Amino acid sequence: MRCLPQALWLPAASGMPPSPPSPPSTAVAHGTRVEVIDADSGKKVGEIADTPGVHGIAFAPEFGHGFTSNGLARSVTMFDLATLKTLAVIKYTGVKPDSIAYDPETRRVFVVNGGDTGDVSVIAADSGAIVATIPLGGGKLEEAQFDGHGHGFVNDEDQNVVHVFDTHKLLQLATWSIAPGEGPTGLAFDRQRHRLFAACGNKKLVVLDSDSGKVVATAAIGADPDGAVFDPKTQRILVSNRDGTLSVVDGNAADHYPTLQTVRTEPFARTLALDERNGRVYLPAAKFAAAPAATADNPKPRPAMVPESFVVLVVGE
Repeated sequence: MRCLPQALWLPAASGMPPSPPSPPSTAVAHGTRVEVIDADSGKKVGEIADTPGVHGIAFAPEFGHGFTSNGLARSVTMFDLATLKTLAVIKYTGVKPDSIAYDPETRRVFVVNGGDTGDVSVIAADSGAIVATIPLGGGKLEEAQFDGHGHGFVNDEDQNVVHVFDTHKLLQLATWSIAPGEGPTGLAFDRQRHRLFAACGNKKLVVLDSDSGKVVATAAIGADPDGAVFDPKTQRILVSNRDGTLSVVDGNAADHYPTLQTVRTEPFARTLALDERNGRVYLPAAKFAAAPAATADNPKPRPAMVPESFVVLVVGE
């Protein structure tokens, strides 16, 4: 794989993660809005406005609904997939709504709350009604995956575990250690082989059996990952890293996961989306200024993005 000459340029944007693509369009969440771009031409085709601190997007195509998680507003926006018009703004008690995912089996949207409450909010995809909140008793929750048979999985960056919950009864079932992995962020899933892939901050991709929770393998990846996807066509796991690399791991052999390639991207390009039609990967990236000095009120200040520097990189064969 290589970083292709094509780059999708979006003006005045800030680097927030893209949604999984809905070909032929890809939605890119950034700042206070979501840009919808044509994945083939790179042209903007629409916008979902007024989504403060938007982190992620989920699609429920059978209802014609999309959902954004708005971290600053503590809300979820439900919008029409055809027109991109807002249908409802769902207010709830979740702290720092972060990643968001749709489970076709239960027809529910699961919002992973990244605050200190350690819970997941559940929304009915047809009506936008809040169904329940699942307490997982964890730390900083990151990303959710589903097996289509009543089980959901969420990685916990603080406790170095994966929480398992029942997607029907909305109850916690188990907590699995991912040692030797530390600081899991991105989570991908091979449903056919029943394998979860947790991208960890200590440069390890930890592979778990989704039935037993047993760690069956590890693979080497880049530094400070945030996104992970599994490509069912190529049987590869792709992990985007803040150090400006994309790790490509082979998932063809039984519980043997060699790192095939490290693709140079751009620093801070740590989230990604996969277009399953052609295997292309989209990674948002931007230039950042030096971080300000730490203060008592802000011990971990974030660097400011350089204006007009945001692009979406395209990686492919």
